[in-house]
Amino acid sequence: MIPRALILTALAAAVSLAETNRFDYRVLATTKTSTMEKEMNEAAEAGYVFSAVMGGDTSAGGKEAVTVMAKSAAGGGRRAYRLLATSKTSTMQKEMQELGGEGYEYRGQTVFASALGGREVVVIMERDTSKPAQPIQYRLLATSRTSTMQKELQASGEEGFGLAGMTVAKTAFGGPELVCILRK
Repeated sequence: MIPRALILTALAAAVSLAETNRFDYRVLATTKTSTMEKEMNEAAEAGYVFSAVMGGDTSAGGKEAVTVMAKSAAGGGRRAYRLLATSKTSTMQKEMQELGGEGYEYRGQTVFASALGGREVVVIMERDTSKPAQPIQYRLLATSRTSTMQKELQASGEEGFGLAGMTVAKTAFGGPELVCILRK
C-alpha cells in the first residue's frame, strides 16, 4: 500500500505543475512607441513579461505596433522595458549599445509606420531588475544586399556575436534594408 503522505505530496506537485502551465495574456496596441513603452512597463509592474511583437495594419487601429505580454503562475521576476524606434540604423546601434551596458537584453523587433508617417525599426529591450545587471554588447548590421549581409554576419560570428533577430525594413533613410541584430 502507498503511504498517504506520499499520495498527498504527489497530488500537490501535480496541482502545482498544472498551475504553472497556465498563462494570462495582455494585448497592447498603439501607434506611438512612447505609449507602448509606458503600457509595457505598467504591465510589467502587474507581473507580465514580454512575449511577442508585430507591427502592421490592424482592422480597428490602422498602422499599429501590437505587443503581447504574458503572466504565468510561476512568475518571472521584475522587468523593465525600453523601446527603441528609429529609421536610422546608426542611431539604433548607439542606443542599443547604451542599454546593453545597463544590462538590457534584446527581446524582439518589428517594423511599423510611425504616427509621423515614416517607417521605423522598433526594438524591445528588457531588463530583469531583480538580478544584478550584466553588460551585453550589441552589433546592428543593415544592408540592402543579402550577399553583403552574409559576409558581415560571417565576420561578426567569428568575433563571437550571435544572431538575436532580423527584420526587413524600408526605412526613410536607408531604403529597403535587411536589419540584423547580434549580441555577445
